[in-house]
Amino acid sequence: MKDKLTTCDRCGSDACYSSDIGADYSIKMCYGCGFTTNSLMTEDSEFLNEQLEVLPEIYKDLVHKDKNGLHWMPSTINVSDKGMIFIHGKSVNDWNWVSCPAKKITEEDKERFPNETTYKMDMSNAKYFSERDFIEALDYIGVFENQNL
Repeated sequence: MKDKLTTCDRCGSDACYSSDIGADYSIKMCYGCGFTTNSLMTEDSEFLNEQLEVLPEIYKDLVHKDKNGLHWMPSTINVSDKGMIFIHGKSVNDWNWVSCPAKKITEEDKERFPNETTYKMDMSNAKYFSERDFIEALDYIGVFENQNL
């Protein structure tokens, strides 16, 4: 497995994490724009078509095909004890990243939300970030805390 930072083929950011898994399979995740792709996400591939079937319309509308024929789509991040990041918007010209921190469930919440375990998403403290501020959205929910970066 080989990991490295590269230039994003979608937005040009120099904060694109690339991982070659082996067997001609690679993954790219850009921390600049928040979009991701992999070597299976090519035009008319079964993998891409399966993804497009389940994505919300705004995600489908934002899919970008790069010069190498790979399709990039917005990421959704869900770290149960940190929070969640997702796309919210009306169109390709009117959208933002939503960074929603997690908070511990209180005893009162446990009665109201018996299926929840320890955390729930705190939409009252959600913050909106522009397309190129994805890394700031990650930082807002504390993804990088306690990491040896």
